[in-house]
Amino acid sequence: MTNDAPHSAPTPLSRFLGGWMRHPSPQEPEQPPADGAAEASASDVAEAEAQEAQEAQAHASKSSGPVEGAADPESSGESEPPGHDSPVSAGVEDSQDTESAESSENAEDAEDLDAEEEHVIEVADPRDFADDSGPQYEDEDFDDIVDGEAAPAPGPIGTATPAIAPSSIASASSQSAPSAAEALATPSTAVLGEQGASAPGSAASSGHAVSPASSLSSAGVADAAASAASADTAQVDPESLLPSLKSFKNRFIDRELTWLDFNERVLEQAEDHTLPLLERAWFLAIFSSNLDEFYMVRVAGLMRRIKAGITPVRASGLDANQVLAQVTSRAKELTARQAALFQEDIRPALAERNVDILGWDELNSDQQERLTRYFRHQIYPVLTPLAVDPSHPFPYISGLSLNLAVILRNPRSGKEHFARIKVPDSLPRLVQVPGRELDAADKATGCAVIPLEVVVGQHLDHLFPGMDILEHHLFRVTRNEDLEVEEDDAENLLKAMEKELERRRFGDCVRLEVEDTISSFTRRYLVRALGLKTDDVFELPAPLDLTCLNQLHDLDIPDLKYPRFVPVTAAGLAAYESSSAPDVFAAMREHDVLLHHPYDSFSTSVQEFVAQAAADPKVLAIKQTLYRTSGDSPIVDALIEAAEAGKQVVAIVEIKARFDEEANISWARKLERAGVHVVYGMVGLKTHCKLLLVVRQESDGLRRYCHVGTGNYHPKTARGYEDLGLLTCDRDVAQDLTTLFNQLSGYAPRARFRRLLVAPRGLRDGLVERIEQEIANHRAGLPAWIRIKVNSIVDETVINALYRASRAGVQVDIVVRGICGLRAGVEGLSENIRVRSILGRFLEHSRIYAFAAGGQTELFIGSADLMHRNLDRRVEALVRITDPAMVEDLQWLVTHCASDDVSSWHLQPDGSWERHLVDAEGNRLEDIQTSLMARARSRVKGRH
Repeated sequence: MTNDAPHSAPTPLSRFLGGWMRHPSPQEPEQPPADGAAEASASDVAEAEAQEAQEAQAHASKSSGPVEGAADPESSGESEPPGHDSPVSAGVEDSQDTESAESSENAEDAEDLDAEEEHVIEVADPRDFADDSGPQYEDEDFDDIVDGEAAPAPGPIGTATPAIAPSSIASASSQSAPSAAEALATPSTAVLGEQGASAPGSAASSGHAVSPASSLSSAGVADAAASAASADTAQVDPESLLPSLKSFKNRFIDRELTWLDFNERVLEQAEDHTLPLLERAWFLAIFSSNLDEFYMVRVAGLMRRIKAGITPVRASGLDANQVLAQVTSRAKELTARQAALFQEDIRPALAERNVDILGWDELNSDQQERLTRYFRHQIYPVLTPLAVDPSHPFPYISGLSLNLAVILRNPRSGKEHFARIKVPDSLPRLVQVPGRELDAADKATGCAVIPLEVVVGQHLDHLFPGMDILEHHLFRVTRNEDLEVEEDDAENLLKAMEKELERRRFGDCVRLEVEDTISSFTRRYLVRALGLKTDDVFELPAPLDLTCLNQLHDLDIPDLKYPRFVPVTAAGLAAYESSSAPDVFAAMREHDVLLHHPYDSFSTSVQEFVAQAAADPKVLAIKQTLYRTSGDSPIVDALIEAAEAGKQVVAIVEIKARFDEEANISWARKLERAGVHVVYGMVGLKTHCKLLLVVRQESDGLRRYCHVGTGNYHPKTARGYEDLGLLTCDRDVAQDLTTLFNQLSGYAPRARFRRLLVAPRGLRDGLVERIEQEIANHRAGLPAWIRIKVNSIVDETVINALYRASRAGVQVDIVVRGICGLRAGVEGLSENIRVRSILGRFLEHSRIYAFAAGGQTELFIGSADLMHRNLDRRVEALVRITDPAMVEDLQWLVTHCASDDVSSWHLQPDGSWERHLVDAEGNRLEDIQTSLMARARSRVKGRH
């Protein structure tokens, strides 16, 4: 039996293997039904489902083949809840136009199609895989025998089995995970009441394995919560006495404004006089780099929407024009503060330590002469002066490039001219002053550098001989560099991305930085030539672009930098430090291994795992996701070695990783040439999960070794990013990874997971279910708390759920490094929520989600932040940690980071951040990263 129902038009970003999206027709816009109509509709659907089931059974009895293409009644007609920044909802209007156009074309071609059937291979739309009913793929065909015994058969769907029930996911999606808009219209008590018998925390809907021993206790927890709820039915719900959620109009902080709060915290690190001097300069460079990317992507997006007239009111209550105005004002304030900090504090302090950044007039005659020779031999051949006149139009200015605007005068005619010189980025930005180079034998003598643009500016007469140089000023342009690829229409995603990278160079200008000494004429000329507005101009003292301070930070002056730290081999991999590599496979067979980078070495754990898998003749297959890595990465080399050795190697490469697209394309082609099966993810979704699966032939059969992490497989960033990883041979995790890799590389519509929560299908729903369960447990008198550590949190659905938990009395601790759209400590809304932010020498990058679960702590780690892009437009994975010691250790980590004993920033009720460095007695608070480094060192000293 085939499904003759017409498909809705493809949308660019469909939900990952999700339900059908019913698009309203242009003539009859879809409208939400009234309550009575909804009940009648539900009754009609139930009757239709029963009738369809009878017909299907009758048909099956007459047919010898299986039923194919059966529509999923559970997902038919479902649409994305309002309030989500959903890829599906974003494409509805486009799909309406497409439907109208296609309908006329289909009518014209109907006769041809009837006359001769044509088979067409089309791009797979994730909506085509909506059928989750029926038997699910399990372990029967792969590893049904474990240690000589038959694997336990999974229980029926809806019981306490190790698998997640698709029907429970759909129920949770429609009931327990209200969108921001629904939360405005529906009191939180109604949301809880609607769940009723759905038992949000039950094994059937939780998506994790429940052992026989724990299933009874879990059932006891659920029964206790249910009985307590029924006993309190006659009592007044305390939350009903509070103002409704919708009465808090400003409960969401705007994403762009809270990002600026994060970058201000980076700037405050540079202002911290207790940090080593070169590290303070490094934080200034990070601030500049962050702001560049922010303007290239986020501000460029705001400007594009304003230009197109698309300025709806955001969740924060502001429209794009209001946000852009506040962003511009705040960004100018912060950059002025950064410039003053550099000029008045850090630069003089560096000079006191014999690290000088000099101007031309500060050089002696010998140094000037030697730099002139350097200019003639090393700089002059690279420069290309570009004149601007009727025969020479205004030149293209590449994004983030440094340029000199030169005003010239012809002494014969007296006419003035404009020319532009690009400061070559192929040369070091900071040139070492001759005679003041860093002495490796005596580093205390320091060194001196001079900006490259200063050297060029002093030798303009070499570039314009016979012309009078009237003035020259440094300027810098930022362009829109966000990529837009219509993947549904792209025959080859790799080629489409390469073309879009070419277009990126010519994006619209969004920001102009100029020296504060620039003349008003030159400034007006540049603004007009670049198509900008006056508000888009940032006037700052030279030098512009303080990312050049990275070059200073690379100087080998230990006294001005953090003490050196050497990562150690993870405790679970080796009993003692050794020059020989640990046997990763043997360690994983004995027990799971929790990795905490950079305290635990990446090279002796994950990197060694891949290397040993590539060299091991018993390894049959390696499957890995790659989001960001280096071109000379040992990981890439190991995959190539494995493929050349005849192993089956699959690499799920994300070529849409922002600003790493070109690098990813380069080494992806390198992998393909070596015989690696390279898959570029799914249409409309970025593959952001961090997964590695190794299949090995052993004496008792095949065994699968897994790694699930929170960070990229990038050996260089692993030394500076704080991340977590799990090495395990657990069958449930192995089966989950096998299923997920099959989804990413092929077609696997009937997938379900035991220990993973996977986005964009079930991760948000799974988290919200657990939040709601904490509310129920708290009301039942059971242990209830929520502890989260993430990079960013802006998803309105999750934030509303956390608000409901706080209003119900559940204690919520959140540690967030970057963006935070939630307000903490607001009376009647979030007084039980405390939010902390930690910045330090390592970038806090791990994600942890922990729930009390009635006394049986449930904890996940993984790649997903609480953002729309992670929950709706990316393939993400969280894995549930089951080892009690690991759960306890990670729970301590989040709890301790959120405590008042650790140095951090505290989110205030008004949305501002307050830094806490010392306690009430003036003693400096604990630096959590320093403590973790000390713990790692002590672990090494304790080994024998």
